[in-house]
This record gives sequence, structure tokens and C-alpha cells, in this order.
Amino acid sequence: MQVWHDISAQISAATNSQFTVTESYPIGGGCINQAFRIVDGLQRYFVKLNTPSSLAMFAAEADGLMEIHQSHTLRVPLPVCYGQNGDTAWLVLEYLDMNHGTRGKASDLGVQLAAMHRITARQFGWTRHNTIGQTPQINTLSSDWIDFWRTQRLGYQLGLAKVNGFNGKLQTLGERLLIDLDKILAGMSSAPSLLHGDLWSGNYAYDERGNPVLFDPAVYYGDRETDIAMTELFGGFATDFYSAYRHEYPLDSGYNIRKIVYNLYHILNHLNLFGSSYHHQAEQMMNVLLAEIH
Repeated sequence: MQVWHDISAQISAATNSQFTVTESYPIGGGCINQAFRIVDGLQRYFVKLNTPSSLAMFAAEADGLMEIHQSHTLRVPLPVCYGQNGDTAWLVLEYLDMNHGTRGKASDLGVQLAAMHRITARQFGWTRHNTIGQTPQINTLSSDWIDFWRTQRLGYQLGLAKVNGFNGKLQTLGERLLIDLDKILAGMSSAPSLLHGDLWSGNYAYDERGNPVLFDPAVYYGDRETDIAMTELFGGFATDFYSAYRHEYPLDSGYNIRKIVYNLYHILNHLNLFGSSYHHQAEQMMNVLLAEIH
């Protein structure tokens, strides 16, 4: 298979160690990319494959993983290389033996995430755009968090929803929410914290020693509560995670309302990616938020 030949050559060049794929094993669980464990008898790597147009997405993911790695707070699979040929784009990562929840402590994840969130930048956003799922995520640097969230998160997703045919009440509520966002987020103090950006239960695990590992990031610098909010969105994390995080880095009052603002971004993104099953939930969230100030 030509792609394995090309990936083998790039790994060899990147690591200064000869590597030739002898076996490839499909790994399930993802809905965007094909994933494989590749081996040559001695070495092994994790590989994501997609169409050639996905190269920029893989490059941004590699940069995001390095951003977290360089914070010296949480483990991530280290990027090895990324590239493409005429048919396929790929991202090659360090292969880690991981298990979800059975070999590690949720409290360790909470403590280490709090440490990561204490890594800050001068502005909100990031040095490059990336993706949230398959949706472009705009990270233009800004000194104003509320304006950043209004324009580059909620406003951007609402614009996509309009293009995708979700008009009417959704857009009317959305316009009101954008206008009133200053009132909903009034009085908060937010620093540009290093964020995973897509922190749901499918994007962390534990390595063979029980250390927490983050992967599939949508990195940028923003209000740390956005990461915590997303952990609650699809089933939630273990109670020990929240206790440990809050002990290390307590949340400000008003979080229970702000988390709806932050999770609305992900629900709108799911609406744009997966369709109308998220339409009613998005409108409900907007109604709750608007009722807080009217």
C-alpha cells in the first residue's frame, strides 16, 4: 500500500531511525479519521488518515499537542510527523497503551488540568486557526474575552447554522444573545488559559502507569471554565475530578450560567455537523440564558 511506504519514509526521516510498516491494525472509536497502529516488529506508532485536504487540520493538531506538552502539565501523545501524498493525508503520533479510567485516578486529571489552566498567554485565541471536530475554529488573537466569544465562537457557529438552513427562531434568539452577551458574562474575571478546547470523556485516558493523557485537542487560550463546562456536557467526568480541580483552582460564582454560554458553542457545532437533532437543545439553552437578564 503506497501510503504505508510514504509514511514509513517520513517516519524514518523524522526520527533518524529506519522504520518500515510491516503490520497495520485498525483502531475504532473515531468518526472523522481512520486510525491505525502501525508496527515494524520493534517500533510502533499511532496514525490518523484522511483526505489530502485534511493536512492543515493534522498540522494544527500536532501544534496543539506540542503546546500542551510544552506546558509540562499533562501528558499527550507526541507528534512524530504529518504529511500527504496524492491520495491521503496523515498524522503520526507516539503510540501509548491507554485505558479509559481503569488504571488511573480522576483526581490526578483534575489536579493536572488545573495546572495546565494556570499556563496563560497575553491574549485570547492562538497563533493559528484549527478545527473543532471538522468545523474550522477561528483563533484570531483578541484582548477582549467577551468579544472573542461573541464573534469567533457563537457568532461564527450561528453564521454556519444560517448557511446550513437553520433560520427562524434559532437566529432570532441567537442575535439577541449576542447583543446581550456582555450582561450574561458581566463581572467575570477571565485569563487567557491554555485550553484543550474539546474536553469530553472521549478525549482523555490513562497510560500504562495510570497517568492522565489528553488527545484530539482543539487548543487555544481562553476562559478555563470553557474546558470545565464541556466536561459536563456529554455525561460528565468522575466526581473526584471536579473535587480535585476545584480544590486546586476554585471556580468563580456564576459558573452555572456561564457554562451554558460555553456549551452552547459545542451544541451549535453539533447542530452544524450532525443536523437537526441538536436544534431544540440549542434554542432551549438560548432561552435559559436570555431569561437570566430579561
